Amino acid sequence: MTATTLLPELTARAEGIAHTRTPTCPCGTTGTLADRPDGTVVRHADTVAKAHAPDADAGELAGRLTISAGLPDVFLPPLGPAPVDLHGRLVTFWPYGSPVDPDDPHTAPWEAVGTLLALLHRTPVPESAPDMRGPLKAARAVAGLRSVGDHPAVAPVLRAWAALPAWARAEAPMPQPATLCHGDLHLGQLVRLPEGPWRLIDIDDLGAGTPAWDLGRPAAWFACGLLPGEEWMRFLDSYRAAGGTAFGSEEDPWAVLDVPARALTVQTAARTVTKAVADGRDLDELDRAVIDACRRMVAVPGQLTHKSTK
Repeated sequence: MTATTLLPELTARAEGIAHTRTPTCPCGTTGTLADRPDGTVVRHADTVAKAHAPDADAGELAGRLTISAGLPDVFLPPLGPAPVDLHGRLVTFWPYGSPVDPDDPHTAPWEAVGTLLALLHRTPVPESAPDMRGPLKAARAVAGLRSVGDHPAVAPVLRAWAALPAWARAEAPMPQPATLCHGDLHLGQLVRLPEGPWRLIDIDDLGAGTPAWDLGRPAAWFACGLLPGEEWMRFLDSYRAAGGTAFGSEEDPWAVLDVPARALTVQTAARTVTKAVADGRDLDELDRAVIDACRRMVAVPGQLTHKSTK
């Protein structure tokens, strides 16, 4: 199904669900929230419809939907028990939640992020839980980078990738014991209903895996100088206080966060170079920061430049 056909039909489905939920729907905001190869998201009033990636597995997505529905203190609850098929694309429905303000990152609720992750990681893993897909997404980003040609940023990113352990490259099982993990944690995955608490969204990568992965992107931002130390510590302290299981209360978190932080730095760099080449633009300051981090990772094996947080 083409994007031209998908968007109107997806919007119509969102409108239909919204009118079922609220017969007197004010029919306010209607529009596209995201339209990428791995997912299209549209909104009508207080209802959101998401068409998942074309290769999404129906059984795994249904399992992820069931897990998220059973964790209302962690995830925004879905509006249906199972995905529906829209011309070969799996679609799920959700209430609309307000996101973190991208223009005011210093107000980001890092305490809520840390607490929600801790609650998720403490949840017993259902026997039917699929694997967390974080390493697989990183591997796909690197695969995409290999096709961009001889851009000077490609080589340092690929060298940093090659230096990672096999599990972080999705070439071996993740370390045990496994916990429930989000798999793609960043501030864009946080929303809240009117006057309600913050909740996680986006279940596409939810599953059993190593909990350190979920802390890897904030750790990478901190290590690359993109996240201030005070905000990093707010996140880390809230995770520890809520009983997060990625590392012990007295353990240096970098002993377990270094590899996920490196892997997610490579993933970010791979995506950034691939997009810059596709857009025909030069790398900007933020792009160069993550690519420089990849160079440092190769130069100093076993240590992604960071401040001590013990």
